Amino acid sequence: MLEWSDVDIAVRDAVREFVDKEIRPHVDALESGEMEPYPIIRKLFATFGITDMARDSLNKRLAKLRDGTSSSGSASGGGGMFGDGSGGMGFVVVSELCRVSMGIVTGMGVSLGLTVPTIMGRGTLAQQERWLPDLVTYDKIGAWAITEPDSGSDAFGGMKSYVVRDGEDYLLNGQKTFITNGPDADVVVVYAKLDEPGVDKRDRKVLTFVLDRGMEGFVQSKPFRKMGIHSSRTGELFFSNVRLGRDRLLGETEDSSGGDGRDSARSNFSAERIGVAAMSLGVIEECLRLCVDYAKSRTLWGQEIGQFQLIQLKLANMEVARMNVRNILFRVIESAEQGKPIPLPEASAIKWYCSQAATEVAMDAVQLFGGNGYMTEYRVEQLARDAKSLMIYAGSNEVQITHVARGLLSG
Repeated sequence: MLEWSDVDIAVRDAVREFVDKEIRPHVDALESGEMEPYPIIRKLFATFGITDMARDSLNKRLAKLRDGTSSSGSASGGGGMFGDGSGGMGFVVVSELCRVSMGIVTGMGVSLGLTVPTIMGRGTLAQQERWLPDLVTYDKIGAWAITEPDSGSDAFGGMKSYVVRDGEDYLLNGQKTFITNGPDADVVVVYAKLDEPGVDKRDRKVLTFVLDRGMEGFVQSKPFRKMGIHSSRTGELFFSNVRLGRDRLLGETEDSSGGDGRDSARSNFSAERIGVAAMSLGVIEECLRLCVDYAKSRTLWGQEIGQFQLIQLKLANMEVARMNVRNILFRVIESAEQGKPIPLPEASAIKWYCSQAATEVAMDAVQLFGGNGYMTEYRVEQLARDAKSLMIYAGSNEVQITHVARGLLSG
């Protein structure tokens, strides 16, 4: 694939029209927290039939599970960002939304791209029937909780949240931080270590549980104040002797023959990092559009600034970044169509390069706008703040470099 298909372009134009009508006029309210992002996403889903597609896809999946014609360990047929095999169209939607409000995509992506696939891939039929119907339609908001104050990129080794067996139940204690949708989530997938006396804490089994909002001992913080992606609400989660029945343990077994919580988390890491390519493309395209318009309208010394060679260099670098990131995204789409998953080292390389490209383009856009670029009414300021998050989001870029290098050295 070297170009978007006709269908992709039609979807892009339709989404762009929706964005211009329903999101752009409300960016300031979304950025300030005056307006929540969730109703806009639900309206998007309703407008483009995503709700119905996700519901139908899930119903078909559950029917196959009931008939025994599909494995509960597979997240196919209803997983991913939009709960269907939308391929390029899904990336088009993500890219278009990120041109205006990356935070909307971040919240949507965690709920539909992490919470849903984890329950779908590891949950029993009963668990999928219990939680997925409201999650795939975005009627309920999901969160995916793995990061802790002292763990960061060492997600598993530094994990301190733990569960202890208490009869047939478990008691959960600990804390999670930087949790997207954390303040508002209705359903939360939580990773915690099993208290296993005699086993080194770094090596203890990681179990995955599903919690519902309002459970006794489960506290969700107010939203954090952040540098960027303000329309995505981020917070902390606190667990104090939260009683969890075995029906909340995904798979309802501690048996790790199919892999413990580490494996389900790692499978999501690749998808999350690949998604950064589409997010980066949206930022780059919007910065380039704004900068070209500004370079043709802003005059200094009696001529348009676009006539100055250093301005032309910035624009040319932005165009090269756009082409590179777009072609990387095409590689991802083609791989998915061929049924060849992107390996983790390559996903890390994609995330590292695309996030860095988007951040550099956005910062150059601020510079090109000069003093105006530092003002909030000129959107390059917001794009620069949002783009920077991509270098930290889904694992810091320093960690991505390590994964890329290890992949090379292990060959």
